[in-house]
This record gives sequence, C-alpha cells and structure tokens, in this order.
Amino acid sequence: MESFLVLAEELHFGRTAERLHVSPPRVTQNIQSLERRIGGRLFDRTSRRVELTRLGMQFWQDAKEAYQQLDRAFERASATARGIDGVLHVGFLGSGANEWTPELVTEFRTRHPACELRMTEVHCADPLGPLRIGDVDVLITRLPVDEPDLTVGPVLLSEPRMLAVPVGHPFSRRSSVPVEDLARVEVIDIVGPAPDYWWEFHVPTTTPDGRPINRRHGVRTFQELLTAIANGLGVSPVVESVSRYYARPDIVLVPMRDMPASEVALVWRTAGETARVRAFAGAAERVVARHQDEMTRGQRDRLDEEIFI
Repeated sequence: MESFLVLAEELHFGRTAERLHVSPPRVTQNIQSLERRIGGRLFDRTSRRVELTRLGMQFWQDAKEAYQQLDRAFERASATARGIDGVLHVGFLGSGANEWTPELVTEFRTRHPACELRMTEVHCADPLGPLRIGDVDVLITRLPVDEPDLTVGPVLLSEPRMLAVPVGHPFSRRSSVPVEDLARVEVIDIVGPAPDYWWEFHVPTTTPDGRPINRRHGVRTFQELLTAIANGLGVSPVVESVSRYYARPDIVLVPMRDMPASEVALVWRTAGETARVRAFAGAAERVVARHQDEMTRGQRDRLDEEIFI
C-alpha cells in the first residue's frame, strides 16, 4: 500500500524507491502483487511515463485517507506504548480558563510527568487562529465552536453573563439589566477573524425582539475592551468570572437577564489529535467529574440538613 500511494504521487519508480529506501525492482514487485490481489491494472507504464489507470485513480482516492487513518492509529498506539511525553502546547482564552486551569494542569502533570505543558494566551479577536495554524495543540476557549475541522471536547464550566459598564453609568445602579436594554446604549464592538456566529453569541447585533444593537468603537483585545468601557465609550457583555480576574475600580459588572450562559470547553484540530491531546482531554473529564461529584454531595448534604431541621 505504501508503495502504491507513493508511486501515485511520484509517478516514477526510481523516485518512489528512493523515498521508500528500497530498490526499484522491489517497488515493481509490490505493485504487481497489489494488482494481482485487486484483479486489475493500477498503472499504465512505459519506458517514458507512468500514469494511474481509471481503476488506479479510484483506488487511490479510496485508499489514501484510510491509509492516513491507519498511520495515525499506529502513531497513537506507539505513543501510548511509550507513555505520554514531549511538549503539549495549550492555548487559553479569557477568565474562564483561569477557573480550573491550575487544577487541570496539576491533574495532567501528575499522571504524565514526562510531558511538558506550555500555556499560550489567545485573544478574543481571533480565538481559533492559533489553533488552526498549529501554534497550539489544544485550546481552552468559549463556545460556540461549530467548525468541520475542529473537535469540541469536554465542557469545563458554564457561567452567567454580566454587563460591564463604567462607574456612574445609569445601569451601574441596577440589580440586573435585560438584554432588550442593550438597544438603548452603545456597545463596544470586538473586531477580528472569529466566525460570525461566535461574535453574534458574545456581542449580539440585535435584541431577542429584533431591535438593533449599536456596536461601535471596535477593539481587538480584552484589555482594550476594558479600557474603552472605563473611558465611557460604551458597555459590553462579559462573564461573571471577570469580576474575580479583571476587577477594576472604574468598571461595574451588572447581572444580565435573558442572556444564555457562556460555556468553556476544550477544542482541538480533528486531524491533529494525538495521544497528548487525548490525555489532556481525559484529565479535563476527570476534573469536571470531581466537581460534579462535589456539587452532588453538597446538594445531598443541604437536603439532609433541611430534613433534619
């Protein structure tokens, strides 16, 4: 199969043999054996040229992806047999990554001490870019992510939405703000190559009733966003954990009503899934399960206390 796939690319027996580190007669033997098994010619070959037959083209299209999957399976099995080592580049976006990242990193390092974790911050203007170009292997980011080439792994947390407003803003004295009221103010826009549906979820263009939301003064980073809000250029939906990790005396966070919670999950390139990525996702699943168990025990304890009282 390897001889066939390389020859289909090179269309030259000598170059194929050189790539495979075998002799040209060995390549010929392999191709002839494959043709006998299939029952038809895969290549038209003369002393001057080599070309795929129609059968060969069909077989090449069907076989190359399957062979790549098999090759990846061998690679993953080999990595598992050796143990998880090397370097795993983990990207993270925003405050949500701060909530459980230390616990997740500890869980992974405890089980895989030979694998080095390198953490890289990504920015809200282009949350998927570093993953797509291979700067990071796995990403801790905010959903939604609905991309055909990306896999969404375990959801780490879900948190309520807040509205960040400057001190002294009329909304700053409220106990909560409905989404419809965003049509009455200017909302800071964030610009960048993130998918449109991602922007729409985090900074909508219309209210649930269809009223337009005025998005203006585009920024590219979260710190630029906070600075613009503090300077009175507008307001912006954020998440509850911002109050703990990005607290500022010149900004007030007010709970938002009728706005869906924001989830944080692991995301990785489907074609770039490795044993290291799977091990990191497994560590995340164990951390999430522990927190769910703690919540369940807490609920049972409160129920027992209520029954006793």
